[in-house]
Amino acid sequence: MTTASWYQSAPNLEDTIAKAPERTALPRLQGHSRRAYLAACVAGLCLFGMILLSSGQGHIRSGLAVGQVQQRASSRGLASLLPMKSSISARPIDTGGLKQKLNLYLRKRSMAIGASGGYVSNPNYDYDLFVIGAGSGGVRASRISAGHGARVAIADDLAVGLGGTCVNVGCVPKKLFSYGSEITQDVKDSEGFGWNFQDPTLNWERLIENKDKEISRLNGIYERMLTNSGVNVVKGRGKLVDEHTVEVDGNRYTADKILVAVGGWPAMPDIPGKEHLKTSNDIFYTKKVPQKPVILGSGYIAVEFAGILHGYKADAHLVIRREHILKGFDTEMADYLLDSYEKQGIHVHKNTEAVKIEKRGEGDYLVHLKDGSQIESDYVIAAIGRNPKTNGIGLENIGIELDKKGGIVVQKDGQTSVPSVYAIGDCTATLQLTPVALAEGHCFADTQFGHMPRTADLEDVATAVFSHPNLGTVGLSEEAALEKYKTIKVFRSEFRPLKHTVSGSAERSIMKIIVDSATDRVVGMHMVGAHAGEIIQGFAAAIKMRITKKVLDSVIGIHPTSAEEFVTMRTLTYEKSKEAATVAH
Repeated sequence: MTTASWYQSAPNLEDTIAKAPERTALPRLQGHSRRAYLAACVAGLCLFGMILLSSGQGHIRSGLAVGQVQQRASSRGLASLLPMKSSISARPIDTGGLKQKLNLYLRKRSMAIGASGGYVSNPNYDYDLFVIGAGSGGVRASRISAGHGARVAIADDLAVGLGGTCVNVGCVPKKLFSYGSEITQDVKDSEGFGWNFQDPTLNWERLIENKDKEISRLNGIYERMLTNSGVNVVKGRGKLVDEHTVEVDGNRYTADKILVAVGGWPAMPDIPGKEHLKTSNDIFYTKKVPQKPVILGSGYIAVEFAGILHGYKADAHLVIRREHILKGFDTEMADYLLDSYEKQGIHVHKNTEAVKIEKRGEGDYLVHLKDGSQIESDYVIAAIGRNPKTNGIGLENIGIELDKKGGIVVQKDGQTSVPSVYAIGDCTATLQLTPVALAEGHCFADTQFGHMPRTADLEDVATAVFSHPNLGTVGLSEEAALEKYKTIKVFRSEFRPLKHTVSGSAERSIMKIIVDSATDRVVGMHMVGAHAGEIIQGFAAAIKMRITKKVLDSVIGIHPTSAEEFVTMRTLTYEKSKEAATVAH
């Protein structure tokens, strides 16, 4: 057989491996030994292809390359697997075609040779892993799994775009809008530093255009990351047919394991006129900046957009059902932020909710509240939460257990009630944060395909609300710490940042440290102020390492910064126990 005729049969190389047990001791090898042998076989095939490709201008001109191949194959015990003769035709061959066929074969076999030890595919399925949902968690799981040697496909309905909520209608564009909304205050602050600016005007269309360009760039990066990792991107909504089959636009794909990572979708209140409501998805594509927005909700999204739109000179109204915002955050910090909002001129309607949205004309709405009051608005945003996007993907076809909100019930490793199906991210009852979905996706891939079993550590996860000013937090709130520990110490500092002693702004900052009295361990750190997210991220590592207050006090601060306040708060503000609270004097 000539090389030319041999490489043309390369797609059938899998048959060569399949027949190997008849000629070798392969059947006696089990587990890692079997995988190691198969990996060595593939290494030999790779070597053979590389030698062919490097032999110059696509020609094999002498027996030297043949001898090298035979010698190296023999040294690895692979001679019986390589269909070579003592001589190879010197006729030019299409080495590009050979390379493509070798790559195709290796991808089909999907045996990764590396630190992970390699993953051997199950030939009974089209893929080792099929992922439904190309958001942050799904993309991370796909890419890392493919890196471990798994054959992977990922499907997404592109309702928002590759990268999911965070990239397209969440974290990234929200932060870009937040940056832009700070400009008006920066211009005001500049006067104290000697600058004179005319009142700035906004070109909202330019903002949207530039945002779209950046998101499009990121979409392209995500697709390239997937394809360069060997992941097959299937554009369409995936639906489970059975425990090993996914259907996308009429095409069916089988997989050893299926991962559901469909994320969430904005919830809408069931009230008259709900068809006039917008969501946080819509605000990123609206043609003009709202002038009189009403935001319904008290969580991250509602609070952030109230501040963002206020920064774009809107007359913003925030409607909250309770007395407080940001459930689960430290109450004092949340209240401090809300008070700051009201001082800035944001209208806050507490202990009420919308009961009807009345349309009076184009861009003219009347929001009826439960307390009987009404608010005129040109743009009403429902930001009352998000629900798992699990409807219509066939979960009911295979009996996957769901919780009351439609979220997928999973074990700690993400496994559902159906052993071959897993789920991660916002479609489960986990923390609804992009870095959490990323961590869960990575852990899933390492566990299932990398021989490195692990789960995401969700204790002391830091987070930030990109309000104006920011709220950053890590560890336990004062309320949660008091529930967990017998007695806690609280160190608290409120101050006017150095910048505003000259800018003339009334904005103030507050910081808080919570300590377990029995162990001196710092169990919570919280801040409301400029760049709180950036500052808290650094201290999150210290909290994770179980830093004590004594060690924190020994840190020498960076002066002058707001962050140094965290390492100079040595005076106890108060100590609390579940039974009573005592104020330190």
